[in-house]
Amino acid sequence: MISRTLITNNPLANAMLPGEVEKIFLENEGPMNILCLARDKIHEGHKLLTHPLSGSVKPNQSPYKSVIITKEKGNLDFESLKLIEDSIAVARGLGKSAAAGQLCLEDFQLIDLDLIVSGLSAD
Repeated sequence: MISRTLITNNPLANAMLPGEVEKIFLENEGPMNILCLARDKIHEGHKLLTHPLSGSVKPNQSPYKSVIITKEKGNLDFESLKLIEDSIAVARGLGKSAAAGQLCLEDFQLIDLDLIVSGLSAD
């Protein structure tokens, strides 16, 4: 089993994912910050384990983003790098997310958690 690290700004994902997943929780940061930190980690030798734009929710539609990378470092994975760079470009092209009410925030947290849990079960 590959050791994994979760990078998230989603408090629900941070609280609900199992303890064997290392967590980097960026409270009060936007989705772009999650993508950029994932890119920085990929430059350090980590590899993407989940797609940064999984699901049908665009980065400007939800204030929450979660990405899973390998805990271990290796050589630079050019496929992961291309994927994260392309995802950042898409997110920048879409602009900032719209403000959401508290009920919507809880829904977005649950959607993000569901997507990341399905990504965990895929490997």
